[in-house]
Amino acid sequence: YNRDAADLPIRDGSVHAVVVDPPYYDNVQYAELSDFFYVWLKRTAGHLYPHLFATELTEKAAEAVKNPARFVEFDRKNAKELGHQDYEAKMTNIFAEAHRVLREDGVLTVMFNHKRTEAWDALGRSLIEGGFEVLTSWPVHTESQHSLHQARKAAAASTILLTCRKRTTPGADPAWWDDLKHDVRRVARDKAKEYSDSGISGVDLYIATFGPVLSIISRRWPVLTSEVDPGTGAPLHLHPEEALDLARREVADLRLKGLASGRPVRFDPVTDWYLLAWDAFRAVEFPYDEARKLAFATGIDLDSDLRRIRLLRKKGGSVVLEEPKARRVKHADPETDVFERLIDAAHALMNAWREDGTAGAEALLRRTRLGADPRFVSLLQSLLNVIPRTQQKGRFIRPEARALDALAVLFPDLEIPADSSIPAQPVQGTLDMPSRGG
Repeated sequence: YNRDAADLPIRDGSVHAVVVDPPYYDNVQYAELSDFFYVWLKRTAGHLYPHLFATELTEKAAEAVKNPARFVEFDRKNAKELGHQDYEAKMTNIFAEAHRVLREDGVLTVMFNHKRTEAWDALGRSLIEGGFEVLTSWPVHTESQHSLHQARKAAAASTILLTCRKRTTPGADPAWWDDLKHDVRRVARDKAKEYSDSGISGVDLYIATFGPVLSIISRRWPVLTSEVDPGTGAPLHLHPEEALDLARREVADLRLKGLASGRPVRFDPVTDWYLLAWDAFRAVEFPYDEARKLAFATGIDLDSDLRRIRLLRKKGGSVVLEEPKARRVKHADPETDVFERLIDAAHALMNAWREDGTAGAEALLRRTRLGADPRFVSLLQSLLNVIPRTQQKGRFIRPEARALDALAVLFPDLEIPADSSIPAQPVQGTLDMPSRGG
C-alpha cells in the first residue's frame, strides 16, 4: 500500500512480522531531495498517474524525519527541539500501528543506523511508547570500510537490527533507574566484549550496545528517575539517552583496557579521550555532540579541557583533531622537559621527529627519559593501533601515522600493524633505552 505507515488498512492481530527500515532521524531529507525527480516525473508520467502527482511538490508534512526547517516559521528558537518531537511522535504512531496489526506472537524488526544518541533516544522512546520491548540486537556490516574519506570523516559501517515483540506486562509497577543501572552496565560490558570479539569496532561498537541496553529498560518500562516534575512533584520518566550514555562509558572502559596490545593502560583523562576518539571514529572530524559525550564518559569537559589546550577545534557542528605541529607552542614543544599530559609528550616526540628526524626524537627521549616510561611506550602502542593507517600514493594520509611509523624503530617491543611500512628485518640504529630502574 502506498500510504501512511501509521494508518494501515489491515485488521488487528493478523500479521506475523513487521519489518521497518525507517528514516534515520535527520540523516536524509527524502522528500526535499525527491522534489528534483518529482517535477520531471509529473511532466512525463503525471497524466498516467494523476493521483500520485496532485500536489505541486512532494508532500513533506507527514514525513517521519527530523526536519527543523518545517518549524522555523512558527518558532525559530525551538525549531530543532520541535523537529525532534515531531519525529518521535510520528515514529510512536507508526510503531503503535505495527503493534495493532501484529499477532501476539508476531515479531517487529527495526533497522537503524545513527551515530548520535539523541537519535537513538527518539527511536527508543517511540518503540517503548508504541508498546514494544527490544529482545535482541544484531549489528550487520552494510558500508564499505576501505575508502579514503574514512580517514577524515567519522562513518558508521554497521546497521543495527533490533528484534522486538509486544511488551507482555503493560501497566506493570514502574521500575526505578537506580535499581537498573547495574544490569545496564553489565549488559553493555558483556555485549561490547562479545561484539568486539566478533570484529565490531570503532563507532559501531558503541552503537551496537544500544540495542541490548534498550532491551533492559523496555522490558521494565515505565522506568522512573529520582528527578521530579516541578509542577506535580511526580517522578520523571527515564530518557533512554541516559541509559545509552551509561553504556558508552562501559564501552570506553573496555576499549581502554585493550588498546595497548595487552599492556596495562593507565593514562590521564585527556589522553584517554584522545585515544578513544580515534578508536571510536577512526576519523579526524566527527560530530561535536559525540565528542562532548565521549568527554563526559572520561570525566572531562570538551571546551575547558580539550579546546583550551588546542587538542581539537570546532568546525560548525563538528570538531577536528589538531595535528601535532599545531600544538607545538605551549603544549607539544620538543624542547620541553616535563609534560602535563602524556598525549602532549607523544605530540612533542612527533614534532621532534618532523623537525630533526630520528636524531631529534632520540635526543628528546634521552633528555626526558620517556623511553624508559612503560606508560609512554604503552601510549605509543595504543596510538599505533588506533590512528588510521590509510595511504594515498604510498604515503600515510595522517601525519601522526607517518611519525609513528618512523619512530617505531626506536622501540623494538612495539607491535606494528600488519600494513606497516616498517621493514620486517631488524633495523639499524635502534635506541638502547635505559632500564626502568635506570
